[in-house]
Amino acid sequence: MLFSAWKADTLINAQFSLRNKPENYGTIWNSMFLPMKRKPNILFILADDMGYGDFSFFNDNLSETPVLETIYNEGICLTQHYSASPVCSPARACLLTGRYPHRTGCIDTLHMNGLDRLAADETTIADILKNNGYVTGLIGKWHLGAIEEQYHPNRRGFDEFVGFRGGWQDYYRWHISYNDKLVKSDGRYLTDVFTDEAVSFINRHCKEPFFLHVTYNAPHLPLQVPEEELQIFLEKPGLCKGAAYIYAMIRRMDRGIGRILEQLRKSGIENETIVFFTSDNGPQFSGGEISMARYNMNFRGCKGHVYEGGIRVPMLIRWPGVIETGKIINDMIHFVDWLPTILDICGIKIPSGIKKLDGESVLPVLKGRKIEQHKRFWQWNRLYPVRTSNIAMRDGKWKLVRPLIPETKVVPREFIEADRAYTYHPEQFSDILHADFPAFRFGENPPQLFNLEDDPLEKNDISSKHPDIVEKMDRETDKWFEEVEKERKSRQLQKN
Repeated sequence: MLFSAWKADTLINAQFSLRNKPENYGTIWNSMFLPMKRKPNILFILADDMGYGDFSFFNDNLSETPVLETIYNEGICLTQHYSASPVCSPARACLLTGRYPHRTGCIDTLHMNGLDRLAADETTIADILKNNGYVTGLIGKWHLGAIEEQYHPNRRGFDEFVGFRGGWQDYYRWHISYNDKLVKSDGRYLTDVFTDEAVSFINRHCKEPFFLHVTYNAPHLPLQVPEEELQIFLEKPGLCKGAAYIYAMIRRMDRGIGRILEQLRKSGIENETIVFFTSDNGPQFSGGEISMARYNMNFRGCKGHVYEGGIRVPMLIRWPGVIETGKIINDMIHFVDWLPTILDICGIKIPSGIKKLDGESVLPVLKGRKIEQHKRFWQWNRLYPVRTSNIAMRDGKWKLVRPLIPETKVVPREFIEADRAYTYHPEQFSDILHADFPAFRFGENPPQLFNLEDDPLEKNDISSKHPDIVEKMDRETDKWFEEVEKERKSRQLQKN
């Protein structure tokens, strides 16, 4: 095992210097991405609420993820890779558009309130790839518009869709769509259903270039998994029951990913397919009936927070015969960068006329070269964005954070109940819940400043030592927030 003996502080402070060989740090041979006979297939796998600490090779084998370890060994690991949001829907909106979530209109996860909707005039990477000869498929969780057909994945660039449109599903009593057809559970475990469908998609489309987005809902709530998986982890000493469930759900997903990779091999397209694996945000530690707190590299925070534990997520990339194996890249890369990067890999130009992208191609970084590191921003709270709550900016080694204001995380009970009702009976709903949002009443948290080179775990707020840096970054955060909110609000005015 490469990782089992490591301790978090050493690992993080070394920025995941995995093999202790300087020649491996961020180096990719220039022979990467050689010309191919046809455009490469894109297999982009997204887990739900999974952090670095959920990988067995980062947690001293508390969990079991041998397939993901194989992907690492045969490809690239990005150590400073960031989601666009500490929660699901906004992160996914950014991943598919290359634009900050606020711009897209997707600002929260409440699907029955329509706050998860990816605006209908946004262009997705599936739209672009489809228009350039790719067969496109989405299998799993959508969560970018649960109600109304204009927000359906088939209308957002995906030729095929098998999955659910809301924020979560029961793993046994599920309701999922096969394109426009709603199907009730046949008793199978939902993770296995998504694996089966991904294998089928590859088998049917192996002779043409494809973009397959597999969005497992594991290990998101509810905590449900076949008993034989759970028992393995209940017997491990030192694990709380919630962590045992999470690791069991991840183990099942890991084996499913193994089946998908095996289908690539059987179809003879393993070397023509670039595989991405990441998570939409950091791990969830609370919210269920039992605690799900577990090891996450000692990062500060978790899902819902803009500290590293909520937004810094694993990214593994594999392309046999093209990407040099076992390479580590420490450059900061953000969800906004993947749309332009994938288009660059596929040799497709960014279409003229689409809305402003916030990201840029990091293909040079994947080839081992350095490019300018851009400033990146995050902000999230419930119902409507609040400038001073749960907002962060990163500029090189510096990270500015204004912590979450508790009052801005409160959601009316009826909103939560509406989401749950839709999940179990989606056929009964044809419109979102039209309701007035309560006004937040709160004070402000002072900004915090961290030097991530010296303090990647965000233990020491040094804002008092660098007031000039705090002031400058706070002004830039103001400017960013005003810009993205202006675009979001202008869309609201157009609707009204």
